[in-house]
Amino acid sequence: MARELNEIERQILWNRLIAIVEEQAQTLMRTAFNPIVRESGDLSAGIFDIRGRMIAQAVTGTPGHVNTMAESVSFFLEEFPLEDMHPDDIYLTNDPWKAAGHLNDFMLVRPCFHEGKLIGFTSCTSHLADLGGPGFGPDGTDVLDEGLFVPIFKLVDAGRLDTNFIRILKANSRVPIEVEGDLYALMACVECGSRRLSECMGDVGITTLEDISDYIVDTSRQRTNDLIRALPEGVYHNTMRVDGYDKPLDLEATMTIRSGEITVDFTGTSGLSSKGINCPLNYASAYSCFALKCAIAPDIPNNAGSLEPLKITAPENTIVNAQYPVPVAMRHVVGQLLPDVVFGCLHKARPGLAPAEGACCLWDLPLRGGYAVSATPGKTRFATELVHNGGTGARPTKDGLSATAFPSGVMGSLVEITESVSPLIIWKREYRQDSSGPGRYRGGLGQVLELSSSEEAPISLFAALDRINHPARGREGGMNGAPGVLTLSDGTRLNPKGEQVIPGDQRLVMLTPGGAGYGNPVDRDPEHVVRDVLTGLVSQESAEADYGLRVAADGSYALCGPRAEDGVMA
Repeated sequence: MARELNEIERQILWNRLIAIVEEQAQTLMRTAFNPIVRESGDLSAGIFDIRGRMIAQAVTGTPGHVNTMAESVSFFLEEFPLEDMHPDDIYLTNDPWKAAGHLNDFMLVRPCFHEGKLIGFTSCTSHLADLGGPGFGPDGTDVLDEGLFVPIFKLVDAGRLDTNFIRILKANSRVPIEVEGDLYALMACVECGSRRLSECMGDVGITTLEDISDYIVDTSRQRTNDLIRALPEGVYHNTMRVDGYDKPLDLEATMTIRSGEITVDFTGTSGLSSKGINCPLNYASAYSCFALKCAIAPDIPNNAGSLEPLKITAPENTIVNAQYPVPVAMRHVVGQLLPDVVFGCLHKARPGLAPAEGACCLWDLPLRGGYAVSATPGKTRFATELVHNGGTGARPTKDGLSATAFPSGVMGSLVEITESVSPLIIWKREYRQDSSGPGRYRGGLGQVLELSSSEEAPISLFAALDRINHPARGREGGMNGAPGVLTLSDGTRLNPKGEQVIPGDQRLVMLTPGGAGYGNPVDRDPEHVVRDVLTGLVSQESAEADYGLRVAADGSYALCGPRAEDGVMA
């Protein structure tokens, strides 16, 4: 019979579990071939108990990977009976409805054994650059058109790797060496976690995770229930219009707070798109729950217990509950906007709790060159994916964050890495002046990015961008953030969604959206406005028009507009 741990032992074991999942994540990043994983951290890693409940997750990673992973291990347990599992088995899938929402994310699960007994699982997810199909973009007609669909299967059977699968995977990718390397990195991640977990249990002197698992899950759930009970019970509604593909989409949410639980129902949200911006419910749920956790229970560990009181529902065949086999490759375009919808509900429940709206979805640039029939001979073939970010919304007591990914958490692609792994030149990457929404607390700034082919060859862009026609909205008197812009260097406007070509003699110019402001701009501390003007974040014209301050080059200022009193320089 397993002995019960005391409080000190539980805390020590909890710290060890966190160390293990972070080592998993670092193992994946250090061995991955794909820059979006290796440099930007587009991944997840976690430990699960024998019932498939997530008990620890790495801080390194994205909510879309982590919170979908939290639900996914149960699907593997339905396929493989516990009694048939072997210490050297590894299972894999990229089924969007059972993994992370689109085909480019591979999820692996490995059973963990200690002293010959199955005690739990390690799991991880990361993004692979290319799996065939038309390319990583929204132009597929269904999910089977978007690349290689892999159902749940046994990748490693009692230590024997399925080499036929490796051959199929490489044959379906434009970057076969990279995807093979990324698969081995995923395998190393779950193997590392499994080994470390057994070592940890030996050090602590336990033979099962049952006690610590129940403690983590129950404590996290109870504390989350308590924090929800501190909110005013009721029903709160919010709606947000976003760009969509060929027409705007309406994202509608009704939040019910009752008895220590929160339900968010997306009834009223627009229906499916014919293009691959549809979002499976698991991914929509992942980001909706993340928003709730950030606002309500940021200090509670993210696990099966703290997620249990948060319920996300949506009618089938709305754009946030897409059903097989609709195209879903760019599901993040919709899914990453959902936190702002949820925050709008929370603001009505308790003003001062949620930030203003932000850029939200990543400005993701899947780029490819040298594969078209018309491609110039002798030019480098490549397929890469750059990620860049806009500004976050201002917080109730602080400015927003500039060029920072929220809610995804993915770091922006580094200039030096981009140029070292692909025939691209980054000509400019800087803050975008005046892109932040004015407010007592201003939004975060977007950024300006200019790039081109280093070989003067055409580049295919598979765009799926948002916040161009419908910018982030301010809160409590704050003003909207700047909308995004996508053009060529000659001024030609590009479509924010769909495949198009950047000519070899042109640059791609990208201006990412800014976050919205919070509170009346005239209430902003004048010293903060002056600082922003002197550092180039806000222009003198914007300071005068939006903040009512005429700022001189030496940092002195005069009140004007709604702030005007005597107009004397300060």
